[in-house]
Amino acid sequence: MSETPIPREEATREERQQQDIAALAKGGRTNLFGFFLRLAARIPFLFIAGRAAAYGPAALGRFASALVLIELTSMLCTMGEKRGLAQRLSQNEGQHPANVIADGSIIAVIASVSAAAFFWFVPGLLFPGGHYTWIDRLMVIALPAMTMTEIWLAALAYRLRVTPTVWSRAIVEPWTISIMAGAMIWIAPESGLSIAYIASIYAAALTAFIPFFREYGVPRGWRPKLRGMRKLALYSLPIALADAIEWGTRRVDIFLLGFLAPPAAVGIYYAAQQVASLPQKLKTSFEPVLGPVITRNLKERDYAAIARQVCQVGFWITASQAGIALALGIPGAGVMGLVGREFVGGTGALAFLLAAEVVAATAVVSEAALVYVARVRNLWVSLATIVLQAALTLGGILLMQRLGYNSLFQAAAAAIALMVALGIASIVKSVMLSRILGEPINNWRWALVWAAAPAVVIGYLTHRFLPEWAALALGIPAILGSYFLVIWKKAFGPEDRKLFQKSKPA
Repeated sequence: MSETPIPREEATREERQQQDIAALAKGGRTNLFGFFLRLAARIPFLFIAGRAAAYGPAALGRFASALVLIELTSMLCTMGEKRGLAQRLSQNEGQHPANVIADGSIIAVIASVSAAAFFWFVPGLLFPGGHYTWIDRLMVIALPAMTMTEIWLAALAYRLRVTPTVWSRAIVEPWTISIMAGAMIWIAPESGLSIAYIASIYAAALTAFIPFFREYGVPRGWRPKLRGMRKLALYSLPIALADAIEWGTRRVDIFLLGFLAPPAAVGIYYAAQQVASLPQKLKTSFEPVLGPVITRNLKERDYAAIARQVCQVGFWITASQAGIALALGIPGAGVMGLVGREFVGGTGALAFLLAAEVVAATAVVSEAALVYVARVRNLWVSLATIVLQAALTLGGILLMQRLGYNSLFQAAAAAIALMVALGIASIVKSVMLSRILGEPINNWRWALVWAAAPAVVIGYLTHRFLPEWAALALGIPAILGSYFLVIWKKAFGPEDRKLFQKSKPA
């Protein structure tokens, strides 16, 4: 009895889905390597900023307060092109790609230059305490470069070129800020962190622009059209706001602490957040590749493929982040102690911030599809999330102050507020996407618990019986090794293992 042949259309669709998973795995694998490079480069900056006599927690806190508003403004100035560009390029295949990119770029440049001029004349918004130099005010010139870097990297990611993102974000930017911060101790200590930041942003921009220009070239026969640009700005506004709000959830706590807590507490919390945000880069690592894959499947109305890809990437992110959170959280006091003794008090905040990044994974991958299929509803959920977080943060800080706890407990309360708000957002957004696609959205697997158990035991034993330097040098690799070994054996199927298998997507 002969086997029933598989219809050619179904075979082609299955083959294309396998190619999509391979593309996602390749992009994630490249960026996973970039994560470890970023980890190696970010710690020297925190070490210099925390331990150098010219800086310290107070200087780092003032720097963080200004950084929050600049980066949030930059995210708004991209006008949603970080994720919306993939959809526009796929919808305008007959038009020269450089022309499509130029339309959004002009709007972004105008917006970022206008914002930079505004903050130059109103520096009090960037520096609530009123302590700044004229060089510190120059941080605003980073706005146009930062905005355009996001667009250039998004355009490269549309063609599945993620290596420039690794070079720009994981190598050039963090190493430049670390080296410049160290050099400025002897040259301009009062504004050293600001100078280092500006240099790192422009170095990263140049690193992104060169491959972008080689890939896309210059526009051909393009002229800016005011009406079309205005229409594009209104169309992209929901995505831009969703991007800004998603980013803002990681910064509104620093913003509120900047007004309610002393600068030293803000600096300690910022250091904890920088460590905790390292796993967050794993989520953003998949976004540039996930966007083009989703937009193509949306064009073909293949909702089952979208759900499958969201769940696949969601599990990869959750599994990776949980392991890294355990490795950095269990020896948290030692990790924060690397920055400086004054920063050890931020260990509690670090633990909750790491947990927040784990529970946020589902929301991030769900939003990667929601920005295309339900952009307005997704925006409302994002707005509700950041409002809830702000209310919980404000309430937690004021409660700690009323009970007489110091600023470090207030920082921990802000971290708890973030964890709760992101957890609720993950539930709401995954349910919303599931109803729209008609497919289940779930990236949880019970093998994660089995993998965490030996990691916790090893972490406890190394922390209990080894000196601090040995607990860090030996304990962190041992925790990661045991965790990922169980994940590989018990949780990873054939498609999961593509994340670590070199394959060429068609």
